[in-house]
Amino acid sequence: MKIKHPKKSLGQNFLTDKNIVDIIINAGDINKNDTILEVGPGTGRLTEKILSKNPRKVFAVEKDKFLAKKLSEKFREKIILINDDILKIDEKKYSNNPIIVFGNLPYNISTQILVKWIRYKNLNNTFKKFILMFQKEVAERIIAETNSKNYGRLAVLSSWKLQIEKIVDVSPNSFYPVPKVKSTVLLIKPKSEYFNLKNSKNLEHITNIFFNQRRKMIKKPLNIIFKNVNEISKKLNININDRPQNLSSLKYFEICKEYESLNL
Repeated sequence: MKIKHPKKSLGQNFLTDKNIVDIIINAGDINKNDTILEVGPGTGRLTEKILSKNPRKVFAVEKDKFLAKKLSEKFREKIILINDDILKIDEKKYSNNPIIVFGNLPYNISTQILVKWIRYKNLNNTFKKFILMFQKEVAERIIAETNSKNYGRLAVLSSWKLQIEKIVDVSPNSFYPVPKVKSTVLLIKPKSEYFNLKNSKNLEHITNIFFNQRRKMIKKPLNIIFKNVNEISKKLNININDRPQNLSSLKYFEICKEYESLNL
């Protein structure tokens, strides 16, 4: 299926490289009992490969009405086409078993999509794994480690509930139209156990306060959150002269736990 005029508003860059498609499919390790959700199937190149693995069921979420119509005509009853915005759908209603998600995510909303999934309370009951394509720069922020230049709130949020492995970097020439940036495929698996917090939005709030002032010493954001900064810093063994990038993800979880204890 050739698309003459991909829509920039939807971040459409269609994967055309067969080798990369094969790498993505192999990372998914699909079996006949799996339910698949593909985000942004576009022209259906990856969809064909998914179907060749004979999974139990394949859902495809495509926001573009024209593409949704073409995909429905091409695959008919082989897939269940959902013509909607991935940010608006409730994945839980499509399967009683954890699903595998494949997605060449629109770069303009990729972090919003990831954060949406992190917010799921029973993430590992809904999702088995994700094989996702991100802009390389965003992928580096997702997998960044403490004290690195890319380490920030996205790395902290992602590491809370997710185990993440880099699969491959992808050249712009692997897409049509050719984007101006490189891409990266990540294999993401929900953790069965993770730090107990009341609400993911509290962690989003905490990390937003800290990393909006990433060059400041953490005494300043701590003062925004707590009245008893010295007490908190001693309890959590935090050096208030450190910068936000110096704190481990675990420290942010602990700070968030303290924040939640303020009868929120």
